[in-house]
Amino acid sequence: MYIKRNIGWGLILRFAWKNIIFFTIYTAGIFSMYHFLDWKFIDIPFQPLTVIGIAVAFYIGFKNSQSYDRFWEGRKIWGGIVNYSRTWTNQVLSLVNDDHETKKILVYRHIAWINALRIQLRQPTSFSIKENIAVEKLFKKHAEQKPACDATKHFVSPEEYNDLLQRKNPATHLVKNQGLHIKKLLEETKITEFDKLLFHNTLEEFYNLQGKCERIKNTPFPRQYAYFSTLFTWIFVLLLPFGLLNVFEIELNQMSHHIKPWFIFLMIPLSVLVAWIFLTMEKIGSNSEDPFEGRINDVPMTALCRTIEIDLRDMLDESNLPEKEKPKDNILY
Repeated sequence: MYIKRNIGWGLILRFAWKNIIFFTIYTAGIFSMYHFLDWKFIDIPFQPLTVIGIAVAFYIGFKNSQSYDRFWEGRKIWGGIVNYSRTWTNQVLSLVNDDHETKKILVYRHIAWINALRIQLRQPTSFSIKENIAVEKLFKKHAEQKPACDATKHFVSPEEYNDLLQRKNPATHLVKNQGLHIKKLLEETKITEFDKLLFHNTLEEFYNLQGKCERIKNTPFPRQYAYFSTLFTWIFVLLLPFGLLNVFEIELNQMSHHIKPWFIFLMIPLSVLVAWIFLTMEKIGSNSEDPFEGRINDVPMTALCRTIEIDLRDMLDESNLPEKEKPKDNILY
């Protein structure tokens, strides 16, 4: 999640440089054919382009709205994980009649669960967005796509960690292990039957929250909206220079002779500017489709996991607490 109030031009250019170069060359080529080779037949009326541009803007607006809904739902789910993590720890500390070490195991295993879930959600899929080299280089430097069980290594026993290495879904098995531990505590009369019910209600909520995350992760944004939004935007921006030729020709006929040679050259930067605006609006929606990929617009799960860890370990009265997660290049992961 980008945390700086204003997005720096360095980051903007990381996303836009290829399109800017392409449309500068593309528009300059069309302009040269029209102006220097006298190919007057390549211009088209601008009125149809206006209709296309309005339709594309509405389509992009719909896509961006739905993409933001996916992001916001993901953020609300992780807000629930934060809240229920504190509830779980409070239940452990209040209801378990055992030594501190047992309580620590239950709390630390939960910290392992949130980190395993975070890493699992950040694994790329077949429909994950691919950016240009400059952007991918930035995310590769920051990203966390190691095996999910690696994030649990410092929070569970070596035996449990070795078992997780064999599992397809470590996060699911960590919650299962919590349930088995609660069962053992009941058998040892360390908790009551009513306490067990409270614990299992919380564990059920963890599974619900995990399932909601996995639903968003494993369900791509409907491709008919994502694909045609991109297609229609490109059709519009590719036709745009041809329509601007017609607009500028009409304006030139109303100008004095000494202004004409300079005015016609404005078609190139204006065409590039309009193309960049439309492609940026479309790109914003694409980058918000999948909120768990660990990119600039995504849910900051690493920071949330660290916040949960600090809170839970503080509730255990530990003193050597980790520091809050710091942003990298103004991006909070």
